Amino acid sequence: MAMRPPILQRGDTVGIVTLGSPLPASTIDARIATLESLGFQVVLGKNVYANTGLVAGLASERAEDLMTMFENPQVKMILPTRGGVGVAGILPYLDYSIIKRNPKILTGYSDITVLLNVLYQITDLITFQGLLLIDFKPSTPPYNFDQFFQATSTVTAPRQIVNPPEMPPTVSVVPGNVTGRLVGGNLTSFVDTLGTPYEIDTKGRILMIEETHEPTNRIYRMLVHLQLAGKFDDCIGIIMGQCTNCLTSYSTSYDDLISSVIQPLGKPLMTNVAVAHGRYKATMPIGALLNLDTVNNRLTVLEPTVSG
Repeated sequence: MAMRPPILQRGDTVGIVTLGSPLPASTIDARIATLESLGFQVVLGKNVYANTGLVAGLASERAEDLMTMFENPQVKMILPTRGGVGVAGILPYLDYSIIKRNPKILTGYSDITVLLNVLYQITDLITFQGLLLIDFKPSTPPYNFDQFFQATSTVTAPRQIVNPPEMPPTVSVVPGNVTGRLVGGNLTSFVDTLGTPYEIDTKGRILMIEETHEPTNRIYRMLVHLQLAGKFDDCIGIIMGQCTNCLTSYSTSYDDLISSVIQPLGKPLMTNVAVAHGRYKATMPIGALLNLDTVNNRLTVLEPTVSG
């Protein structure tokens, strides 16, 4: 059984960390102001403003920031500033026994995907492919905040995930009905874990995939890599998010790849789910029990994802 972090309430303290690429201080400060306007207290990691090029300080320093937040009893949610690159580098420096004893809400997407899945796999902690600090701004669609706080600030279950009316609905491509725990996220990020101690485990799981700013020839190579690694054989169902700002290569679109690579696998398949890099972001709980019903085109979180 997965472990649920304690519920998030207004007035709680949020720990801000930069675990991958740096973010300008002006952007960080503006987003923190929005977070505070929602009624949250904020504590900052030492390396939040660090900038050493591709990453915000040494991997050991970024890992220490994350561990400090897990060990701080005042912090109820850990919110990375952004993803970028370099998050996988912190994994060897984490103390997973401490994390398991101090379950907290951890949310994010993009390169943060690696951390979300590893924490679930090692500690059984439900994590959230949800908002990053950069998303706490006035122009963020209300849908994104609604989804986020339903997942982290209520114990409502079951909870159906439905695209907002501003975008086309989800599409059920291969019919079926499966129930399992959710893993996955950003394609590039978890393909990079294959062959490492932190390789994603899809056995008996529902696998979610999304991507951004990649040409379809690279998407094709990564999907085939997953297939050769047995990750599609192991999973029981597949959720495909959008490929945001992805370029068509060799006259082959992202949808073409789904039709030629994913659909023939015969696993229950739902596409066009609003997650992660797209403008509209459903909060997807990694490790939570989901029902993927592609006969009736329904995606449902079956259990509370936080503890009241």
